[in-house]
Amino acid sequence: MASRLCRVLRPVVSNLSKNPVFQRQVLASAACRLQSTQVTKSESIKPTVRPENPVLKKTLSDFGAYCGECLPKYIQRAQVTSGDELELLIHPEGIVQVASFLKDHHNGQFLNIVDIAGVDVPTRQYRFEIVYMFLSLSYNSRIKVKTYTDELTPVDSICSVFAGANWYEREIWDMYGVFFANHPDLRRILTDYGFEGHPFRKDFPLSGYVEVRYDEEVKRCVVEPIEMTQEFRKFEYTTPWETFNTFRTSNEEADALPPPESESKPETK
Repeated sequence: MASRLCRVLRPVVSNLSKNPVFQRQVLASAACRLQSTQVTKSESIKPTVRPENPVLKKTLSDFGAYCGECLPKYIQRAQVTSGDELELLIHPEGIVQVASFLKDHHNGQFLNIVDIAGVDVPTRQYRFEIVYMFLSLSYNSRIKVKTYTDELTPVDSICSVFAGANWYEREIWDMYGVFFANHPDLRRILTDYGFEGHPFRKDFPLSGYVEVRYDEEVKRCVVEPIEMTQEFRKFEYTTPWETFNTFRTSNEEADALPPPESESKPETK
């Protein structure tokens, strides 16, 4: 049935394609399609960076100044970063007061704690910098609170204000050795209980001091000083196949092989 229909419609279609009116309509539709899909070049090409929002920046700056006026004893500086985020640089003794103010104040409502990070700069007098990151879903805004301490001075825990800070503070204690006073359960969270030292300190070696392995003789895990053993490796850059014994012969074997027949000298009588 389909073959018969094609035989009947083939001459009709061929005659229609020869019609000049039909050809003009096909050309017009093709031109419209090309015009609609043509890519227009912009006059000026700008990098894909976040545009500055002066209104938002002004709002954050005003809120930072307002926080400084409310808590002048603890907030030492308020600044707005390039990513339109407000940062409060505070004294270590005022972390609980500042966190409570940001959480309970109507203009803040920073009810969520995102993370607590640590920074170690051994050249500073107060080598550790603690960064608290809070989120306000009501105003769709983030804020950072930065404070400082050293190896011996403790920082007050904010678990009484944000219960989610429990594990973050345990991680800072485990990795950097910053002690948080009044913490409900301050103990290691990532390393072993008997681990000595703090891995994220800049003076801590990358390989560590000890290694843990399973001993077949005593049938348990043993902790012993680290042993950096590495087998000798010979790197040959002439060809990649020379590093595999299957595809090459050693120099001694090459010397032991007889010379090829083509290079062998004929015997002289």
